[in-house]
Amino acid sequence: MSIVIDAPQQLESELSTKAGRVGQTLQEYVLNLLRSSVTSSQKLKTGAELVEYWKNEGVIGTRPEISDSQSYTHQLREEAEAARSNR
Repeated sequence: MSIVIDAPQQLESELSTKAGRVGQTLQEYVLNLLRSSVTSSQKLKTGAELVEYWKNEGVIGTRPEISDSQSYTHQLREEAEAARSNR
């Protein structure tokens, strides 16, 4: 199915920028936005569904500077614990 939307130029530009940030075309990004708005009311049941949701939301891949997420998480935890003990 095709849907034509007359969006203001500013909105199209903002959506296009966001799509580029997550490595998607404008069409893919808008489709994922629509899809997530429909499925956001549905509960995610598995880890795979959660990961797919995060991919569609553009969360996964937004921090390319973090090469090892487990080490990064450990580092954050240590920093938080050190900050708490310094209070």
